[in-house]
Amino acid sequence: MPSHIKTSSSVTAQERSPSDNDTCHEKRCVNGWVNDARQCESPHFNGRPLNEVSLLVIHNISLPAGCFGKPYIDQLFKGCLDVSADPSFIDLKGLEVSAHFLIRRDGELVQYVSCDERAWHAGVSSYGFREGCNDFAIGVELEGTDTQAYTDLQYRELKMLTLALFDAYPMLNTDRVVGHCDIAPGRKTDPGESFDWQRFKKDLT
Repeated sequence: MPSHIKTSSSVTAQERSPSDNDTCHEKRCVNGWVNDARQCESPHFNGRPLNEVSLLVIHNISLPAGCFGKPYIDQLFKGCLDVSADPSFIDLKGLEVSAHFLIRRDGELVQYVSCDERAWHAGVSSYGFREGCNDFAIGVELEGTDTQAYTDLQYRELKMLTLALFDAYPMLNTDRVVGHCDIAPGRKTDPGESFDWQRFKKDLT
């Protein structure tokens, strides 16, 4: 288990007090879809081989790198990225990727794939003794970079989303939230040093 996500006790939906739940009553995940997310459906998904959801993976993304608020993340995940819009996009031509969620800098939550389906976000990856984390993981992208601080609105939305997912998927808990860097070490670094794991884990308790 990565050191930055260890806790003395795992927190599940059943263990939280009613007052802890007050801030997330409005957010619910039903049949794989979160009620207050903007839906922007991606064709890049397939079925989960074991119908299992037991891991939450936090990523970051910005297109172009370091630029925020642009339409290109939606385009990438929908498979319609205009690669002529920026010279750096040429390497993304034909790429078929997706995440379940994106949280933008202003806190907007976007959902691309049902949580009950397998989005294509983790790539070559492993958690514990299991390879292929896409099979059993939910992927959440934060609009950002490894070195630029995430916004308060992003942390708030990530907290509420995570608690809603804990409610919907009993195998998820605070010990099963990791960064992309943890399941693909040496290949990926996100969400990076700018992500405050201590703050996030405290928010969940």
